[in-house]
This record gives sequence, C-alpha cells and structure tokens, in this order.
Amino acid sequence: MIYNRKLVFWSACAGMLLFGVALITLGSIASDLRVKFNLDDLSTGTLFSILPFGMLAGSFLFGPIADRYGYKILLSVSSLLLFAGFEGIAFANSKSLITLYIFLIGCGGGSLNGATNAMVADISETDKGARLSLLGVFFGIGALGMPLVLGIMKYWFRFEAIMSVVGIITIIAGVFFLFVKFPPPKQSRSIPLRNSMKLFRDGILILIALFLFFQSSFEGIINNWTTTFLIHQFSVTQSNALFALSSFVAGMLIMRLLISSVFMTFPENKIFFTSFILILIALILLKTGAGFIAAVAGLLILGAGLAGGFPLMLGLVGNRYSELSGTAFSFVLTVALLGNMSINYMMGIIAKNYGISHLISVAFLELIIMISLAVIILLKPELKNKNKY
Repeated sequence: MIYNRKLVFWSACAGMLLFGVALITLGSIASDLRVKFNLDDLSTGTLFSILPFGMLAGSFLFGPIADRYGYKILLSVSSLLLFAGFEGIAFANSKSLITLYIFLIGCGGGSLNGATNAMVADISETDKGARLSLLGVFFGIGALGMPLVLGIMKYWFRFEAIMSVVGIITIIAGVFFLFVKFPPPKQSRSIPLRNSMKLFRDGILILIALFLFFQSSFEGIINNWTTTFLIHQFSVTQSNALFALSSFVAGMLIMRLLISSVFMTFPENKIFFTSFILILIALILLKTGAGFIAAVAGLLILGAGLAGGFPLMLGLVGNRYSELSGTAFSFVLTVALLGNMSINYMMGIIAKNYGISHLISVAFLELIIMISLAVIILLKPELKNKNKY
C-alpha cells in the first residue's frame, strides 16, 4: 500500500496533540465537577484515579490491535472514545456515570499515545528518536496551550460547553483519520504467538521497560507533587507554583525540538549523558536553591533533562522490534504507566509520613537507577541487531 509519510506523520502529531489536550482539559475541570456534583476531596480523588486505569487499558490493548489491523481503525475508535467521554461529562446530570466517561477518556488517550508513537517509529527508516521527539513536542503544545485557552473561554462559556467543543474536535479528528492512508498491518493474518512470547522474554526489551518505568514515574512525581513542594519549601503562592511547573513542560518541549533538529545526528549515548547531567544540575538547584527563581530555573533544566528518555528509548524499541512494534510499544508503555501509578502512590505515603521535602530525595534515587539501566542498555551489542522480531 502506498501512503504519504508526511501526511501520516502529521496525522500522528494531530493524535498526540489531541492526547495532550484531552488530559489537560480533564484535569482543568476538576473544580467545576466538584461544584456541580457537590464532591468532597476524597470523592474527587477517587473519581480521577480512574483515569490512569483507563490509560493502562488503552496502552495494553493498542499494540496487538495495531499489529493485526493497522492504525486507521485504531486511531478513529480511540478518537470516538474521547468523544464519548467528553460529551458524556458535558451532558451528565448525575455523578454515577462520570466514572465511566473518565475511563473512556483514559482508554482513548492511552491508545492514541501508544499508537501515534508506534506509527512514527514504523514510518521512520532513520532517526527514529529524533522523529519521536518531534512528535512529543505536540503533547507539550497541548499541555501548555490548553490551560490558557480554557482560562480565556471560561469567561464566556460554562465548562459543559467547553467539554462539548473538545469532544467535537476529537470526533472531527476521528473522521479525518478514516480518510488517511496509513501503513498496512504488519501481521496480515494473525500475530504469531511464539514470536510474541519470545519478545516478552527478551532481556533488552525488559530493561527498556524498566527504564521507562522510572522515567514515567519521575515525570509523574514532578507533575503531581512539585506545586505542593514549592508551596511548602519556598512559601510561594499557588499561582507562582503553577507557573514554575509550566517551566518544566517548557523545558521538555524546547529540548525535544532540539533533539529533533540540532541534535538529530547525535548518538543516543551522548544525548543520554547530557540529559543525566542536566537532571543532576536541576535537582541540586531544587535542593539547595534559595528562592523562587532558582526553582523555576531548576524545573526548566529538569524538563530539558527528562525530554529525551521516552523518544530515544522508544526509538530503540522501534529499531529492534519492527515486525511487532505495536506489541512491543504496548508492553513498554504499560510498564511505564504502572511505574507512574506505583511511584506516585509511594510518594504520597512518603510525603504524608516524612514530609514533601523528600520529593528531591526520591528524584535523586530515580536518577541513579535510570543511569544504571541506561548504561546497561546502551552497552548491549545486541542493539545493533535490528528487526529481530
């Protein structure tokens, strides 16, 4: 099947942007849902804890479906799930079904995230890490831009209307995907079970999955706990803490742009070495910095340092497992999401019992583990053997 690589790539970018917009939009309406349905802190937390489980389901299922049936239907159905979730929230009159709608958004979002990454890896014959970095920029654009758009729109529209518009955008994207020619399925009849089982026993894939377990959890604890850390450690206002957190996303976005352009020809080991140095500098700034400016600078550098982890490791996965890339991506992204959920839960226990100041201690420990895993992975001579499965 002949397909336009540029059109497929930009379709993937649209899907990733949609994923970013979806997750940020959902988090931005938490206070509105609390008011509408008279939810307390526990009820709100329980409600939004459903989102990761939906993402876990989407991340787990997308890979085998992509390998067997291709990307067209997968992307369209994922967009449909987002549409159903947002429209459900927009028109819900009771909180009994909100849990289902949030699960649908998580499932659709997790599937979109995985499918767009796997698809870009499939169509990129060279420089997979750089192309995946550029793809990741579009999540950052959604994450940075959507709160601003929502803040402006809330002056004129109720949150239900905003949810409905976001839902309409997702279904328009879903229809658009139906008219794009995507790469054909890699397994036209069925996925060879034997190859799949060999893939899951492959040491390199397991090491990459473990690295992404800690990479995802590192990003997660920074996203979820930084505002609390800054308020308690630096006595900043909540608005300033949120601004500082946005510098973390900005740093990640800028570095992914650089990896996809200026540093495109740099080998992975040099980019990882630079990334780990940046993370170390950032954590030292956050640990020893005396004020808000130091915190902002530290978070900006930290975002830059963490930017390369996912695209570069997923690039290695795409190189090595091209015939079952969807299934391989599904495995490592599921493990990554489990890391995000479990370490975030552990961080909550640590913050409650020992104080939020230990956020940086946990981050230092994660950095040590990530460096160790990266060294082992990058020194493996087997990585030179592409298309193993």
